[in-house]
Amino acid sequence: MAREPSAPRWCHPDMMANTTISRRTLLTVLAGAGAAALTGCDPTAASADPVPDPLLVTDDGGLTLLRGTDRQTLGAGVATADGRLVYTAVADGADTALRRVDAASGNASERVRLPGRWVPQTVSTDGTRLALTTEALSATGDRPAGRDETLVLIADSGGVRQRLRLPGNVVPEAFTHDLTGLFVLEWLPPAAPDRYRVRLVDLATGIAGRLLTRTKEVVPEEAEEEMRGDGRQAVLAPNHTVLYTLYTHQPDHRHTRDRISGRPGSDVHAFVHTLHLEQRWAYCVDLPHPFGEGAAEGHTMALTPDGSRLYVADVGSGAVAEISTEELTVRRTATLAADRAPAFAAASTKRLYLGSGTGVRAVDLTGLTVTAEQATDPVTGLALSPDGSRLYLGHRAVVSWQDADSGGELGRVGVPGLAGLHGPARPV
Repeated sequence: MAREPSAPRWCHPDMMANTTISRRTLLTVLAGAGAAALTGCDPTAASADPVPDPLLVTDDGGLTLLRGTDRQTLGAGVATADGRLVYTAVADGADTALRRVDAASGNASERVRLPGRWVPQTVSTDGTRLALTTEALSATGDRPAGRDETLVLIADSGGVRQRLRLPGNVVPEAFTHDLTGLFVLEWLPPAAPDRYRVRLVDLATGIAGRLLTRTKEVVPEEAEEEMRGDGRQAVLAPNHTVLYTLYTHQPDHRHTRDRISGRPGSDVHAFVHTLHLEQRWAYCVDLPHPFGEGAAEGHTMALTPDGSRLYVADVGSGAVAEISTEELTVRRTATLAADRAPAFAAASTKRLYLGSGTGVRAVDLTGLTVTAEQATDPVTGLALSPDGSRLYLGHRAVVSWQDADSGGELGRVGVPGLAGLHGPARPV
């Protein structure tokens, strides 16, 4: 049985109105007292409370599924954005054994053999298609090694559906909504890549072509965007039709709209690349200074449950931006206290939760102000339960969860080798 909530741990700013103690000092003091009270001297010595939601985490062995008091090691694989389904692949002699796991039940499909060695790369939003490559790649990770062609395998839980031998150096990013196309990052030049552009591969012909503009016109060849920098994070809209990717450190970048109009563009160091998986257009939402000028890992973003607002934060500068996903514009910005640490975010209908270093802050969405904060073990991930009532936190070798309103801890479980949270599996 899950424990009763502990005393509220959120610390409200009005409780500190008559003190001059700094936020960093406060968090340092609370971290020592709070961590000792919750975990003793060893933060890995956590109790094994039942996890309320099926929770996908990443550890040093790949993906692991936590369900109640059970722990299911899945290994190397890729999950749907909502965490419902996971595809895993393991070496089977000279071939690859593929299986699909239902996160809600933990049930796995029969293993199917794929000829050759393959690594899962991206899965369609409905979980029925999988793109695999011959080496581990990432649309939001390090640039790939040089190569002149890329082998891509399209598969499902029944086996191979299609083989593609694509010219150039490409990284699969997402399937189109109707599963007839595959969005890829094409790295240029192929043998020594230093920039990339987004292209769409027609799965019927295997030919890569240009995307559409927001006005549904084909992007002219001379106006295709070529990007340099870091793809930090990608989030999928709740209706599964739009993929938002945060890019930072973009020197000398010009958007498609600027290339078409002939405008020189602006001095932008970060933007959100908006990719419509159904209508096949792309559009970039520029982020104002100082976004993109600090460390990429200090940037994070989260969508509200209805998908209407996207929040981007740079904890290195304290900047927060609210983006209207209908207008694709930055509506407003705010500046919070800065923190030099990797950042993680989750959003409810009322709050934006920001985790970095040894602290978590609750930001009220009405005024974009911090209304509560607390110290915790070093944060390595943040996610909300599907109903928004519980906030999951990844730590060093521990996952904890707390009441999203009060901050009171509800439970924790040790996870050796924990690297981060994928998040709870969303209901169908």
